[in-house]
Amino acid sequence: MAALWITIAVVVVILIVVAVLLTRRQKSRKLEERRSLASEHRDMARMSHFEAERDAAQAQERAGRARREQLEAEKQEMQAEQHRGAAEDLQNRADEIDPDVDTSDRDTNTGTNAV
Repeated sequence: MAALWITIAVVVVILIVVAVLLTRRQKSRKLEERRSLASEHRDMARMSHFEAERDAAQAQERAGRARREQLEAEKQEMQAEQHRGAAEDLQNRADEIDPDVDTSDRDTNTGTNAV
């Protein structure tokens, strides 16, 4: 009878040891899964960061192009105004030289006055 109790005790101890080993293995596996998941999240975060940086750089590039275009448009507008002024000066000079144009009423009428 004592041998039966000893056998039962040994079986119980073996079952406890197996349960502890299985629990440790399961914890270890869960830790590895969590590490792997954390690594995946870090990789995704890194990729998102790179994409955000790329998008920001593209936006800055577009803004720079838009600013350059705006400056070029303003420059062209200024040049056009200068050309208009030069054309008007030439027209006025031509009117002054032309004996057929009366420039005495120029203040009331900005066009040429043929006589």
